Amino acid sequence: MELLVSNEQGIHLVTTELELLFKKVLEAVLQAEGETGEVEVSLVLVDDKKIQELNRDYRGIDRPTDVLSFPLREAVEDEGPKVSVDEWLLGDIVVSMETALRQAEEYGHSLERELGFLIVHGCLHLLGYDHQREEERQVMREKEEAILTSLGLTR
Repeated sequence: MELLVSNEQGIHLVTTELELLFKKVLEAVLQAEGETGEVEVSLVLVDDKKIQELNRDYRGIDRPTDVLSFPLREAVEDEGPKVSVDEWLLGDIVVSMETALRQAEEYGHSLERELGFLIVHGCLHLLGYDHQREEERQVMREKEEAILTSLGLTR
């Protein structure tokens, strides 16, 4: 798996240890989901202002959020058969470091656990999971907790 990290925030130092954690978390998600091929994921770390802009522009919600995912594997339906982009490109995950820091404090756990959760959540979206309905939300929650527990990133 190739991970491209782009740090576009100045709120928290992104250390080599954090980057290793990001890669470890993504590899755990891919392994848990049986994703065996070589894939590329882009992780962009931003502040609340930037993620609010993205949330407004792409989802029509004008407020900050913690994580956004932009899958590149999604099948596109035109008037013909479904077409997918290159299978090895999973997509982009955008995390607000500002929100992650705030949520880690609110929930009383480490920043590493919060970032791990947000990255697992984002990666599951890249792999096609959603949480619009209660059944979908429950499936995602169970997968998230199982992966985080396997990594020792518990509350």
